[in-house]
Amino acid sequence: MNLTPVLHTDDAHFDAEVASAPAVLIVFSGKWCPPCRALEPTLQALAADRPRLRVVEIDVDDNQVAAQRFMVRSVPSLFLFKQGRVASQRLGNQTRRQLEEWLASTGIA
Repeated sequence: MNLTPVLHTDDAHFDAEVASAPAVLIVFSGKWCPPCRALEPTLQALAADRPRLRVVEIDVDDNQVAAQRFMVRSVPSLFLFKQGRVASQRLGNQTRRQLEEWLASTGIA
């Protein structure tokens, strides 16, 4: 059993992570960010319950290239990639229900 299903990436591996699965949820966050820390248990549970969805966090302070590329101005910023392209995005802490509804609205059951 994988106890930490949320993966972490950096600028150098960002594109590989996005291309690694049909559906990838990238979460731009910061270690200093209380809403980001509050979101972590929800992301862990989501990743554990949805093996087809790859959930990946990237720290904006340590990885400014990716953050600038996607014009991240606020954290947490959530980007849902389907087939390697941004399908949808959300800002701020999300409840499990909000994430589930968001995924369903994008066709990820």
